[in-house]
Amino acid sequence: MKTAANIGIAVLVVTVTAWACSSSKIQSNMSTRQNILKSVYPALTSITRFFGVNSRVVISEEKKSPVVSLYEIPFETIAGEQSSLAAYKGKKIVLVNTASDCGYTGQYEELQALYAQAKGKIMIVGFPANDFKAQEKGSNEQIASFCKKNYGVEFPIAAKASVVKGSNQHPVFAWLSDPAKNGWNKEAPAWNFSKYIIDEEGKLIGYFDPGVSPLGKDFLKALNISIP
Repeated sequence: MKTAANIGIAVLVVTVTAWACSSSKIQSNMSTRQNILKSVYPALTSITRFFGVNSRVVISEEKKSPVVSLYEIPFETIAGEQSSLAAYKGKKIVLVNTASDCGYTGQYEELQALYAQAKGKIMIVGFPANDFKAQEKGSNEQIASFCKKNYGVEFPIAAKASVVKGSNQHPVFAWLSDPAKNGWNKEAPAWNFSKYIIDEEGKLIGYFDPGVSPLGKDFLKALNISIP
């Protein structure tokens, strides 16, 4: 009976999350939906972890050197300025594709907590994308405001772009998902809040599915840091 009840609860939470994430909702419901998503996020991560959904971790044991340097690839910030990851050489870098209207949007809070507690050791850069179920419809200005107002995000956010494989894929994510460039990994983002870790020398350490928490043991182990 207990198992059946747990499955029933899991189905209910996933159903509510799916409703909340639906791209068919009108704009006036966005704030309500985002509040729902924030509330169900802890349950969603527990459920996906339990069932092994969106929880893959792909690590390179050899730490292969990239064929092309990631530091040489420019990107535009959400404020419209030109930047590159070369500014963060010597630190571990977390790269994550983000969205404002996804069941995993609550990871903004975890990413910010990680950034605040490990400041000076790591850098996080978010890349908003509208690739998955149109869950990032806003402009760069709206995205920046949403991140700051609702989650207190202080780490850098890039301008909105596409992160899935194709002719419009952002060059940073083209590097992350092409073994001919990064040296070994072919995994493109599976959904919003897929994460990649780069080491201090610009080598790709690993890929982490959306269901892997930025504060979880697997992620912190790859970063080689501990959070109290």
